[in-house]
Amino acid sequence: MSMINIIKQAGVGAIHAQNPVHILFGTVIKSNPLEVNVEQKFTLTEDFLVLTESLIRYEEKEHTHSSANGETTPPSKPLIIRAGLKNGDKVLLLRVQGGQQFVVLDKVV
Repeated sequence: MSMINIIKQAGVGAIHAQNPVHILFGTVIKSNPLEVNVEQKFTLTEDFLVLTESLIRYEEKEHTHSSANGETTPPSKPLIIRAGLKNGDKVLLLRVQGGQQFVVLDKVV
Protein backbone atom coordinates (compact mmCIF):
# COMPACT_ATOMS: atom_id res chain seq x y z
CA MET A 1 0.00 0.00 0.00
CA SER A 2 1.36 3.43 -0.94
CA MET A 3 2.04 6.12 1.63
CA ILE A 4 -0.69 8.35 0.15
CA ASN A 5 -3.31 5.60 0.59
CA ILE A 6 -2.24 5.06 4.19
CA ILE A 7 -2.62 8.80 4.87
CA LYS A 8 -6.07 8.82 3.22
CA GLN A 9 -7.21 5.85 5.31
CA ALA A 10 -5.94 7.46 8.50
CA GLY A 11 -7.80 10.68 7.67
CA VAL A 12 -11.05 8.86 6.94
CA GLY A 13 -10.70 6.87 10.16
CA ALA A 14 -10.09 10.02 12.21
CA ILE A 15 -13.15 11.72 10.76
CA HIS A 16 -15.40 8.73 11.48
CA ALA A 17 -14.04 8.37 15.00
CA GLN A 18 -14.81 11.98 15.90
CA ASN A 19 -18.27 12.04 14.25
CA PRO A 20 -17.81 15.64 12.99
CA VAL A 21 -21.32 16.07 11.56
CA HIS A 22 -24.58 14.50 12.58
CA ILE A 23 -27.79 15.03 10.57
CA LEU A 24 -31.01 15.59 12.52
CA PHE A 25 -34.59 16.60 11.81
CA GLY A 26 -36.50 19.13 13.85
CA THR A 27 -39.71 21.12 14.05
CA VAL A 28 -39.95 24.85 14.71
CA ILE A 29 -42.05 25.23 17.86
CA LYS A 30 -41.50 28.97 18.31
CA SER A 31 -40.42 31.48 15.69
CA ASN A 32 -39.50 34.48 17.84
CA PRO A 33 -37.26 33.79 19.64
CA LEU A 34 -36.50 30.71 17.56
CA GLU A 35 -36.88 27.29 19.19
CA VAL A 36 -36.58 23.95 17.42
CA ASN A 37 -37.65 20.60 18.86
CA VAL A 38 -35.25 17.91 17.63
CA GLU A 39 -36.77 14.51 16.88
CA GLN A 40 -39.08 14.87 19.92
CA LYS A 41 -36.04 14.43 22.20
CA PHE A 42 -34.85 17.93 23.12
CA THR A 43 -35.43 21.58 22.27
CA LEU A 44 -32.78 23.98 20.98
CA THR A 45 -33.00 27.73 21.56
CA GLU A 46 -31.62 30.30 19.14
CA ASP A 47 -28.37 30.46 21.17
CA PHE A 48 -27.48 27.01 19.78
CA LEU A 49 -28.76 27.55 16.23
CA VAL A 50 -26.96 28.91 13.18
CA LEU A 51 -29.28 29.94 10.33
CA THR A 52 -28.44 30.04 6.66
CA GLU A 53 -29.46 33.11 4.68
CA SER A 54 -32.28 31.28 2.90
CA LEU A 55 -34.13 30.82 6.21
CA ILE A 56 -34.12 34.45 7.30
CA ARG A 57 -37.18 36.54 6.45
CA TYR A 58 -36.49 39.08 3.73
CA GLU A 59 -38.89 41.57 2.21
CA GLU A 60 -38.56 44.58 -0.05
CA LYS A 61 -39.60 47.85 1.56
CA GLU A 62 -42.59 49.84 0.43
CA HIS A 63 -41.96 51.97 -2.59
CA THR A 64 -43.88 54.33 -4.86
CA HIS A 65 -44.06 54.41 -8.63
CA SER A 66 -44.22 57.40 -10.92
CA SER A 67 -46.37 57.10 -14.01
CA ALA A 68 -45.57 58.62 -17.41
CA ASN A 69 -47.78 61.64 -16.66
CA GLY A 70 -45.91 62.38 -13.41
CA GLU A 71 -48.50 61.02 -10.98
CA THR A 72 -47.16 59.06 -8.04
CA THR A 73 -48.93 55.91 -6.95
CA PRO A 74 -49.41 55.22 -3.23
CA PRO A 75 -46.87 52.93 -1.55
CA SER A 76 -47.46 49.25 -2.17
CA LYS A 77 -47.36 46.51 0.44
CA PRO A 78 -43.91 45.05 1.16
CA LEU A 79 -42.97 42.25 -1.22
CA ILE A 80 -41.99 39.11 0.72
CA ILE A 81 -38.96 37.50 -0.91
CA ARG A 82 -38.34 34.84 1.78
CA ALA A 83 -40.92 34.05 4.46
CA GLY A 84 -38.43 32.84 7.07
CA LEU A 85 -39.18 30.12 9.61
CA LYS A 86 -42.57 29.80 11.26
CA ASN A 87 -44.19 27.45 13.76
CA GLY A 88 -44.64 23.94 12.43
CA ASP A 89 -41.88 24.13 9.79
CA LYS A 90 -39.83 20.94 9.51
CA VAL A 91 -36.10 21.63 9.26
CA LEU A 92 -32.88 19.76 8.51
CA LEU A 93 -30.13 20.31 11.09
CA LEU A 94 -26.42 19.57 11.04
CA ARG A 95 -24.75 19.19 14.44
CA VAL A 96 -21.37 20.89 14.41
CA GLN A 97 -18.45 18.90 15.78
CA GLY A 98 -18.57 19.08 19.57
CA GLY A 99 -22.36 19.26 19.60
CA GLN A 100 -22.72 22.82 20.94
CA GLN A 101 -24.11 24.39 17.75
CA PHE A 102 -26.54 23.22 15.11
CA VAL A 103 -26.76 24.61 11.58
CA VAL A 104 -30.34 24.86 10.37
CA LEU A 105 -29.63 23.92 6.76
CA ASP A 106 -33.06 24.23 5.17
CA LYS A 107 -36.78 23.54 5.43
CA VAL A 108 -37.89 19.97 4.69
CA VAL A 109 -40.84 19.72 2.30
